[in-house]
Amino acid sequence: MTRTHEVLIVVRRAEEYLVVHRSPENGGYWHQIAGGVEKGESPAAAAVRELREETGLAAEPAPIAGGFEYDGIHVDCFVAEAPAGWEPRLDWEHDGYRWLAASAAADLMHWPEPSDVLRGFVS
Repeated sequence: MTRTHEVLIVVRRAEEYLVVHRSPENGGYWHQIAGGVEKGESPAAAAVRELREETGLAAEPAPIAGGFEYDGIHVDCFVAEAPAGWEPRLDWEHDGYRWLAASAAADLMHWPEPSDVLRGFVS
């Protein structure tokens, strides 16, 4: 089945932004939390599920206006607030993470679209 809809979730903790490193078997690059919208699932529900699966954070991400397209796939973007002191429990897809200022996180992104989303948080 061809995926046509995904979500990207920016995780913010005060003025820091979470970036995750995909394990080598999953590409080996820095990214945000992201994943596919499953059949019958809303983008908001997919964002909640992906956030919990990939980091362990139980939160209700808020939509970010816009979104983007790549290779015929539409991506809806969300932001989730992490509590002070919270650290992610990464799933098998990731082998590392960092908390960075928005501009530094954007500079680390492998793909331009997630970088542009993060740059929207630079004040």
